Amino acid sequence: MAQSDFFQGDGTSTPPPAAPWTDEVSGTTIPLAARMRPRGLDDYVGQSHILAPGQLLRRAIEADRVQSVIFFGPPGTGKTSLAQIIAARSRSHFERLNAVESNVAEMRRVLQGAANRLRNTGQPTLLFIDEIHRFNKAQQDSLLPDVESGVVKLIGATTHNPFFFVNSPLVSRSQVFELQPLSVDDLESLLRRALLDRDQGLGFLRISVTNEALKHLATVADGDARKALSSLEVAALTTDAGPDGTVLIDLTIAEQCIQKKAIVYDGDGDAHYDTISAFIKSMRGSDPDATLYWLAKMIHAGEDPRFIARRIIIQAAEDVGLADPMALVLATSACEAAELIGWPEARIPIAEAALYVATANKSNSVIKAIDAALDDVRSGRTLAVPTRLRDGHYAGAKHLGHGVGYQYAHDHPGHFVPENYLGAERRFYHPTEQGTEKKIKERVDRWRALIIEAKAKADESTQ
Repeated sequence: MAQSDFFQGDGTSTPPPAAPWTDEVSGTTIPLAARMRPRGLDDYVGQSHILAPGQLLRRAIEADRVQSVIFFGPPGTGKTSLAQIIAARSRSHFERLNAVESNVAEMRRVLQGAANRLRNTGQPTLLFIDEIHRFNKAQQDSLLPDVESGVVKLIGATTHNPFFFVNSPLVSRSQVFELQPLSVDDLESLLRRALLDRDQGLGFLRISVTNEALKHLATVADGDARKALSSLEVAALTTDAGPDGTVLIDLTIAEQCIQKKAIVYDGDGDAHYDTISAFIKSMRGSDPDATLYWLAKMIHAGEDPRFIARRIIIQAAEDVGLADPMALVLATSACEAAELIGWPEARIPIAEAALYVATANKSNSVIKAIDAALDDVRSGRTLAVPTRLRDGHYAGAKHLGHGVGYQYAHDHPGHFVPENYLGAERRFYHPTEQGTEKKIKERVDRWRALIIEAKAKADESTQ
């Protein structure tokens, strides 16, 4: 088995002094992920779309011109580390709050202190608020005056889309930067750095990691640096050293330490809506493999099977329609089956329905037709029901002329009468030549031609 060897130190397993790794307040050991936070932009890994040389955020950090910003992205992508780098480069006083733990009184104290500091010394305050989406509306609103006046420079960090979860006035006063999950190469680089770093990492140990193990940790971490580093630390500190004092981390140990892949998927946030959007568009785009992948992601994350099944029903009607009417039948049956059996067995009928929709002939003529009719009803003059089509089953109906002249379609050849049932010239439904709808189009075109012919004859007879 191929190995990547990372032997450091003098071959002993004696750790460095505990003090640098111990939290001064709690006395607990600082985790590897926290110890390996980047100390500057040169140490920072990933996010080149906003931090590469020449990019706006990097220029602002290097020039100490960062005003109020909000970082959002999945866990472990470097939001807090980036805030700490900005704080280190800034000539501002640094204050940190966690929205989960803070209250209004604490925030008021920080804001009052910032105002006094600016007034007495001219020094602004850099306020970092982690999990800023956890603040309620009143708490977020209380930040507005001091952010707008420059008393504090705000750095907010959140895993939720700020355009949905942070008050609009606060977002409008901030620059928003989205952080992306780290690539596998980025995570492998971080893991190697941790293995080599004797002062803050695991370099004080003799560790050998196989290429397969390193790749597995970087892949299953799913873009989360904290998860990758934490898994490596567990592997290094719980694996017995061999006879030569070397801790060998192979693929088996790596799999044990990182366990199941934890997909970032919040039931009411971006991941929920973005994934179902990709699922819907994959079915519409007739890509069965992409359809299955996004479906699998939702299943793995524990999405409600009824939610998925309802979306398949909608797609069967909207995007398949009359090109293959069986799609709606199968989708409805799958929804009922999912309701009855639940996960994990519900994955089978749901996958069957999703694949049927993805691979079926497509037509959106149904939704276009009903929406066109609705637009006409909303915007145009409401048409009266033609007298001959009105209810003629009650006493006095014939006296009013209701139902008089109506021709029963089944009494005519082909069970069709060339009648105008609307009383006006309107065309809402335009069938396509996709799948089953091609035959429907042939029938509708023939019927419409007969109606036009009958109207022309009627017009001639009245002249």
